[in-house]
Parts: sequence; C-alpha cells; structure tokens
Amino acid sequence: MTLTFPTEEQLKALQQAVNLSEIEALGRARLDQNALDYYASGANDGHTHRANREDFSRIRLRPRMLMDVSDVQTGTSVLGLPLDFPVGIAPSAFHGLAHPDAELATARAAAGLGSVMTLSTFSNTPIEDVARAAAGRLWFQLYLYKDREVSAGLVRRAEAAGARALVLTVDTPFVGRREANERHRFNLPPHLQVPNAGSREALAGLETQSGSQLVRHFQGLVDPSLSWRDLDWLKSLSGLPIILKGILTAEDAELAVQHGCHVWVSNHGGRQLDTAVSTIAALPEIADAVAGRMEIYLDGGVSRGTDVLKALALGARAVFLGRPALWGLAAGGEDGVRRVLELLKGEVRLALALSGKQSLGQVGRDLLKM
Repeated sequence: MTLTFPTEEQLKALQQAVNLSEIEALGRARLDQNALDYYASGANDGHTHRANREDFSRIRLRPRMLMDVSDVQTGTSVLGLPLDFPVGIAPSAFHGLAHPDAELATARAAAGLGSVMTLSTFSNTPIEDVARAAAGRLWFQLYLYKDREVSAGLVRRAEAAGARALVLTVDTPFVGRREANERHRFNLPPHLQVPNAGSREALAGLETQSGSQLVRHFQGLVDPSLSWRDLDWLKSLSGLPIILKGILTAEDAELAVQHGCHVWVSNHGGRQLDTAVSTIAALPEIADAVAGRMEIYLDGGVSRGTDVLKALALGARAVFLGRPALWGLAAGGEDGVRRVLELLKGEVRLALALSGKQSLGQVGRDLLKM
C-alpha cells in the first residue's frame, strides 16, 4: 500500500476529534494491515498492553475546592529543557508507515508545541534531518549493537546533530513475541529506508517464508549481552545525559542512579514481557528508590490529562506518548500529532484546575487515592 496525504475531509475530521480515542480511530482507518499490526500489537495475550491503560483508571483523584485556579500553569522542564506541558514523544520505529513525512512531521509538531521528541534508532529519516526539524528539542534513543563502533558512530552523529540526551533502551535483549507480526510476516515496505539501523539490502536479505522480518534484522544487530558494565563505555563516548528506558523495579532504578543515569519507566508499550507490571503500577516504588536524585519519566497507557497528573503525582517529571502520536501522524501528519498534543495539553490544564492546583509543582501524592 502506497501512503497518500490525508484529504481535506480527513483533516476536517481530525480537527473535529475531541479526544485521543477518536484520533486513534481516524489513524487506524488510514493504515494498511502491515502497519496496523506493527503499531498496535502487544506481546503474547496483550495483558500488559491493556494493563498500562486500565491501571490508570483504577487510581482516583482527591480534588481540593475553593482554590484560586484563575491562572493555571502547565510548564515544566526535562534535563533543563523548558516544556510548555509535561508531555513528550516516545521513541517508536518506522513513522514512515504512518505518513510520507515520517519523523519530520512528528518532530515539527513536537517543537511547535514546546514539547520534545525522542527519535528511534529505527527511524525512517536520518538523525540529522530530524534534528533540524526538531529545532533543539530532540533526544536520541539508542540500542547497543553487537558492533560497538556502529553504536559509537550513532552517538557521535546524534550529539553533533544537537540531540540533548541519549535514551538507552534496556528491556530488549530479544524482541518480545508479537503474534500479529509473526502471523502476517511484518516487513518494511520497499520505499522506506532505515538510515540509522542498517541498509535496506540487509533487511531485504532477511525475507523468509514465515515470521517477522524486523525480528530477524533486530536480533542480528543488537547485543543481548548488554549489562550495567557497558554504561561506563557509553558514558565515555559523550557528555550527554543518559536515560535508561525500560526500568520497572526499585532495584534497577537504584542501580541506574548509582551509574549516573536518569530513569524512564517503560514496558515497551506492553510489547516485550507479557504480564509484566504496568508502568503506572511500577512508578511508586521507583520514585521512592530514586528519591529525587535523578529525573523520572514514564510511557505506556497515557490517554488523558488526568493520566498525566497521576503520573506526576507518583513521581514522574514528564510522560511520553508512543502509540497516540503514531495515530495522530497517520490521521493527519504534522497536523495530527499537533492535535494530539493540543488536546492533551488542554486536558492537563483543565485537570489541574479542577483538582484545585495552580501549577504542576503543587501535584503530589496527596492528590491520589490508590
């Protein structure tokens, strides 16, 4: 299937959407089966994928009344970068499956809304091009390759392009079993490149009669022996802050802090170990372990402004969107991602006001009933 740009009617429907669920429906409708399977699939039976969202709904808010909320402020910062509201874009592969402008559209939308984009190693667009579109609001996500010089080259490229942090994904020594991708033999369309993750020819050479092309490519590249010892090597390459993405326990959060790394609470969107703890359920013990020594971020299941407040109340500094940004991208390119961020920003502001809070700094655990 060759992607086309959204029609005027589709863009009008996008602007009429009033929540992220409606944008998801619009985005899904524009994707072929190959892309939809890749974006939507969770591991195995999808228990963790569902729990990411369901566990947010189980937490109740304790709003305060008769508070002056005539001037509510949603601003914050991550690693010194000011954000207009505490929401960024999580790394996800292959934005070109959703829209012809791919990661460039996502980066422009994030920059325009005062957010930050994390670019996947498995992007369809070179780091340098995305960095220009992101206008200084870019982090780079890294997998550690078996060939360390390839990873070192990516780190140098990212730093030279202006990335402000390195996000090392630590939960993927092997790819989780995403059965829809296996069943339908996920493959990257011929017109898409993977400029940061190997050649188009390397991908094509892995085509077989069964299974996911991506899994075979990934396992040929990424080093499953990655351990805490490798962080010193990574830190020797660059002075950029390092964030470990995929932390789900207090024990690993403490080790991250000891190694001078920030913590990203993530279960890869429920795509790795099924029945693993949801991110919002894991967050309290991680926040207690980190105890303010490093910044904490979270992805997984965020679909409402109230979800953002709950994550911040439990210790996250900001949350990051994976699938919602992709649904917006599919629905309307840059306009679609922008609409996702605009809706969520409005919901964060309203949730703050209705909770009796003037700013994010007033959000703590006293806001919640667990």
